Amino acid sequence: MNKRQQGFTLLEIIVVITIIAILAAYIAPKVAGRADDARLSKVKNDIQVLESALELYRLDNFKYPTTEQGLSALVSRPSDDLKNWKSGGYIKKLNKDPWGNDYQYSQPGRDGAEFDIFSYGADNSEGGEGVDADIGTWNLDA
Repeated sequence: MNKRQQGFTLLEIIVVITIIAILAAYIAPKVAGRADDARLSKVKNDIQVLESALELYRLDNFKYPTTEQGLSALVSRPSDDLKNWKSGGYIKKLNKDPWGNDYQYSQPGRDGAEFDIFSYGADNSEGGEGVDADIGTWNLDA
């Protein structure tokens, strides 16, 4: 009996690997860009949630937390002089931004705003461009 060996030739394997490499080179940058888009979207959503919680805080307490009290005033009572502060807080916990850093808060905000909530972006320092750019209440629509 004559058994014929079956398998792939070296040329066939090289062609398949080349095709996979070309596809990976084309698709990888597009997927990486989507990750940055997802992070930006998360920051915008987180800031909107924090804005809503701050508005509820103000409705109950007639003022926003100070910069010193910060966003933690939404989770735990900042002082005993707040008679209408909701037990249990206004949010369950403070999330980190997509790069693992705390969201920043200042009251009053820039350009006459009542407050600013922002992330310093991927580089966690003021300024920057692209994924390193600051994202805050002043540029959510950008």
